[in-house]
Amino acid sequence: MQIYIVGGAIRDELLGRPNADRDHVVVGATPETLLALGFRPVGKDFPVFLHPQTGEEYALARTERKSGRGYHGFTFHTAPEVTLEEDLARRDLTINAMARDELGRLVDPFNGRADLQAKVLRHVGPAFAEDPVRLLRIARFAARFADFTIAPETLALMRRMVTEGEIDHLVAERVWQELGKGLMEDRPERMFAVLRECGALTRLLPEVEALFGVPQRADYHPEVDTGIHTMMVIEQSARRAYPLPVRFAALTHDLGKALTPADILPRHIGHEERSVRLVEQVSARLRVPGDCRDLALLMARHHGNIHRAADLRAATIVGLLEKTDAMRRPERFRQLLETCICDYTGRLGWENRPYASPQHLLAALAAVNAINAGDIAQACSTPGQIPERIHAARVKAVSLALGIS
Repeated sequence: MQIYIVGGAIRDELLGRPNADRDHVVVGATPETLLALGFRPVGKDFPVFLHPQTGEEYALARTERKSGRGYHGFTFHTAPEVTLEEDLARRDLTINAMARDELGRLVDPFNGRADLQAKVLRHVGPAFAEDPVRLLRIARFAARFADFTIAPETLALMRRMVTEGEIDHLVAERVWQELGKGLMEDRPERMFAVLRECGALTRLLPEVEALFGVPQRADYHPEVDTGIHTMMVIEQSARRAYPLPVRFAALTHDLGKALTPADILPRHIGHEERSVRLVEQVSARLRVPGDCRDLALLMARHHGNIHRAADLRAATIVGLLEKTDAMRRPERFRQLLETCICDYTGRLGWENRPYASPQHLLAALAAVNAINAGDIAQACSTPGQIPERIHAARVKAVSLALGIS
């Protein structure tokens, strides 16, 4: 029995990057062998075991054969005679198809180390095209390794996967899983550039693809369309290390602009409600987690008023705070403001431009929170008066705190 460390741990070690996860491949063993050594089985589709002391994953060397469409369409074969090279051959990229043996010797049958040094993302073999998840993974790796390029033959294969419809068999959960991971990489906008380049974005997120070519606004750089602006916004969200809900809201905040009637372009009157409908559509189709969906809906509906906060009357500001549930969900409201910061700074030459809306609205929220709603409620002769009295007190507090009417 031989044990090898494989995959991302080797890649990141050679790159000098941290990697807390170590995966192992076991060659020349059976499930009974590992069970006898105290390993705990966890794999459903193929034998994967947890080490009894470290908890790290150990998988029996395996081969796989395509048996259907999509990423579930595989049958796996594990046996003591399956070699390490056969196991590595089923992996996606050459940089992920390396291993180290128990003596620390590098095993690199597909020249992954050379591709690391050349900063190239290259598929291991033709089996890459059998798993559509790999198309998303390579786009995600492009977002992680911003100075890497995709090998021309790999990009051609990705385009063929889209043309032949293999990507259409991805289930929503896997699409969201990879998109979510990609959004959290250092350069998420590169993921979408790769998906556009191979034709996959229009199949996976047609609502985002539709933004490219749509004019952003009349008084802005004509070369920056709504799609390019959206990429700049998610780039800002990554630069500021904001969490996933902010990054998803940044991606989807302007979706409605793709549906703006041509006769009113480059204005986008009423795009907020169109954006809300499309955010709901995307979130339902991809089964987006509730925290991401809810923040994206708030951003789509309210970012225009947030940007105009300095010009709003006290009553309008209080209405905005109430509609966004800022008093009960202050952390989510802060994330909404963070997304607006990304939207504001995601424009050419605006990266360091002062943006007063967040401080303005947080000051208003502090004034509202200083009100003693309990005292107001006790002073009301009938319960029906309470909401109106609290609202009026909030408006007065904001008016005094911000010096506005």
